[in-house]
Amino acid sequence: MTKPASDSPASPVTVPADPPRRLANESEALLAASSAAAVAGIAALLIFFGRTPPLWGGASLGLVTAGAVLVLGLVAAYIGYWRSRYLPDQGWRLSLPPWKFILDASTVALVHALIAAIATIAVFLLLQRSFQGLTVDIYAATVGMAVATGLAAYWIYLSVYDISTRKLSGLLVLFMVMSIVASMATSQDPKWWEYHFSQLGTLGGASSGLFNLSLIVAGFFITTFAVYLDRDLRSLIAQGVLVNPWSAGLCSGAFVAMGLLLAGVGIVPLSVSFLIHTLFASGMAVVFILLLLASPFILRGLPRRFFLVCASFLAALIVSLVLFYPVGYFNLTAFELIAFVIIYGWIAVFIRLLDALAAGNN
Repeated sequence: MTKPASDSPASPVTVPADPPRRLANESEALLAASSAAAVAGIAALLIFFGRTPPLWGGASLGLVTAGAVLVLGLVAAYIGYWRSRYLPDQGWRLSLPPWKFILDASTVALVHALIAAIATIAVFLLLQRSFQGLTVDIYAATVGMAVATGLAAYWIYLSVYDISTRKLSGLLVLFMVMSIVASMATSQDPKWWEYHFSQLGTLGGASSGLFNLSLIVAGFFITTFAVYLDRDLRSLIAQGVLVNPWSAGLCSGAFVAMGLLLAGVGIVPLSVSFLIHTLFASGMAVVFILLLLASPFILRGLPRRFFLVCASFLAALIVSLVLFYPVGYFNLTAFELIAFVIIYGWIAVFIRLLDALAAGNN
C-alpha cells in the first residue's frame, strides 16, 4: 500500500514498510546495472574497435567510461527517483506539482551522475599513473567500461531510490568536495590559489567548466534540498517540537535563496561580470549569516545546544573574516575555503539534528 497522492507533504507517513517493495528495489537496481553494462559494452566495442586506448589521456578508456557513467547514470537516476515515489516513506512526493518534481528529479539525478563520473575519472587517472604507458585492447576496454558503468548505475539506482533529507545533505557535501577538488587538480594555473576560488571558473578549459557547472548544480540541489527540509520542519511543527508555525516556510525559503544565489555564482563567472558575480556570492553569505542570527527565534523549540552550535559557527566565521581582513593572516582563498567548510558543516549538523528529532518523536 502506498500513501495517497492527496496527502500533505507536511504529514509524516505512517504506512508500514513494504518488504517486497524493498526486495524489488534490489532486483531493479541489478537490472539497471546489467542494462547499463550491456549498453556501455556495446558502445566500447564500437568506439575502440581497432584501437588500443590508454587508461587516461586524450580519447582514453577513462574519459569515454566517465561519459558513459554520466549519461547512463542520469537515466538510472531518473528511473529510480520516479519509481521511488510509490514507496511508503516517499509517497508525499506524489503530491508535488509536476514542475517541482521534474526539477527535483533533475538535480538529484545530475548530482548522482556527476559524483559517479568524477569518481570514475579519479580511478582511471590513478590507474594510469600507477601503470604508466599501459594500453588495453578492445576486449579489456569493453569489460572495463561495462563493469565500471554497471557498478555506477547500481549505486545510483539504490541511492536515489532510498533518498532522504540526511542523505541529501551528505551528497551535497560530497558533491561539492569532489567537484572542487577535481577543478583544483586539473586547473591550468597552478598558482590559482594566490587569488581566490572564483579564479578556478575564469581560466577556461574543462576545469573551469566543471567548477562553474558544479556551482550551478549545487545551487539547484540546495533548492531541491529545501523541499525535503520543509517537509521535516512541518512534521516537527505538527508534533509540537517547533513553536512557530511559519518557521518551515521561512527556513526553507532561506535555503532556496541560498541555492539560487549559489547557482548565480556559477552562471555569471568572475570573468563575465565582477559586480554581478560578487553580488551573488556576498548575497549567499548574507542570507546564511541572517539565518544563523535569527535561528533562536525562527527555530524556537529546538534544543539549546543547537543554538550554541550556531553561535560557535558564527564566531568561527567572524574570526576567520578578521584574520583575513584587517589582520591579513589568511588570503582570500583561505577565507573562502573556511567559509565553505562552515556553511556546509552547519547544514550537515542542522539536518542530522532534525533527523534525530523526527526519529525520536515518531
